[in-house]
Amino acid sequence: MSTEQTAAFEACERQDGAERTFPFGPQVTVFKIAGKIFAFVEHERTPVRITLKCDPEHGEMLRAEHPAIDRGYHMDKRHWITITLDAGLPQGLIEELIEDSYDLVAPRRKA
Repeated sequence: MSTEQTAAFEACERQDGAERTFPFGPQVTVFKIAGKIFAFVEHERTPVRITLKCDPEHGEMLRAEHPAIDRGYHMDKRHWITITLDAGLPQGLIEELIEDSYDLVAPRRKA
């Protein structure tokens, strides 16, 4: 596993209450919060890809700026993005997008 792949897994696991599951078999790791998917990693695919929930407008901007970011694979193309890991994206950007995906899916806390 590359450094970028390891960092993406670790960023997913750091999210409060994140659960690692394998509903599609051992080749895809799915990260959930409160039973909802916020990330899934196709780690037995080359190149490895991670799919994340994303605000539609932000997703459009990201796809226009970064060739390594595409519409969500096997997900709603408007609300999900797929990132090819090891394609030169800054690690900080990948971690920020993982956190954004988690925030979009995580249950809202009552004030």
